[in-house]
Amino acid sequence: MRVQIRAVLFALAVMTLTGVLWAQPAAAQVSAGVRGGVSIDPDQVYIGGHLETSPLIDRLRFRPNVEIGFGDNVTLTTFNFEFVYGFPSRGPWHLYAGGGPSVNFFRVNSNSNSEGGFNLLVGAENRRGLFFEGKFGVASGADLKFGVGYTFH
Repeated sequence: MRVQIRAVLFALAVMTLTGVLWAQPAAAQVSAGVRGGVSIDPDQVYIGGHLETSPLIDRLRFRPNVEIGFGDNVTLTTFNFEFVYGFPSRGPWHLYAGGGPSVNFFRVNSNSNSEGGFNLLVGAENRRGLFFEGKFGVASGADLKFGVGYTFH
């Protein structure tokens, strides 16, 4: 359990430092947010947080996040290094799609295991920060996640 807590704290520190130290123009910004939802295989409820950069190019943003899932006799801690592309829209909502690699830490009883993975995702986001997202695990981690979150602007 201590190894998993240390891994979570280390990843949060790295994500925070990445957001703070990222070389950016004066007008650029990094926003933080929260997320939660349910996953299938393992069947869990998860909570987490994320950072989101201003557009790197066009409408492509870097959105690293950490999610901790509980249930199905497994604790799954996932560090996702995802990029999202927001499609243009005239209304308050827009669609986005993306993906990226992940590092997954599984804990079953007293046994721990870690694996690399990859996620594909689609979602809808409101200009004020509320979003709904579906995430598909291609390699390791949860097979499917449905989540809701909020990015503080």
